Amino acid sequence: MYKYIREAWKNPDNSYIKELMQKRAPQWRKESVIQRLERPTRLDRARSLGYKAKKGYIVVRTRVRRGGRRKSRFKAGRKPKRMGVIKITPKKSIKRMAEERVARKYPNLEVLNSYWVWEDGKFKFYEVILVDPNHPSIKNDSNINWICESQHTRRVFRGLTSEGKKTRGLRNKGKGAEKVRSG
Repeated sequence: MYKYIREAWKNPDNSYIKELMQKRAPQWRKESVIQRLERPTRLDRARSLGYKAKKGYIVVRTRVRRGGRRKSRFKAGRKPKRMGVIKITPKKSIKRMAEERVARKYPNLEVLNSYWVWEDGKFKFYEVILVDPNHPSIKNDSNINWICESQHTRRVFRGLTSEGKKTRGLRNKGKGAEKVRSG
């Protein structure tokens, strides 16, 4: 089943996904920015990132604006070259901003991971998987109880999620990293 869902989401334009999401996106825009969900929209992606359909796991959809850093132009006199308006980009990705906003909304939960759901001209929609480190079912699960330890608190703000490591340049081992000589 997951294989067919994954194939449909790989090319949304060529599958039923585009039609479905064009109906859902206007409803999502009317909802609040951070919306708690009963179940994930992309079940295959959520499961591959660690989601399980049991107590202690929460899925939240959030929307974030699209585009680069919106910096206002100076009103006082300057050369256009010195205004510092063009090509100003944030160091954080939009996905990481989405994870952090959700973490601020739910301070007692930890961000496990997140994935892209949809985008339109104005917004990008992400679903964030949250875990309750104080829930007994999480503490008793040997696959996920690492998140209950104290060194994993507020991991999203320290760039320890998958997206955080990507924006910090820690995803590619050989590229950009210094090679240490042995001996």
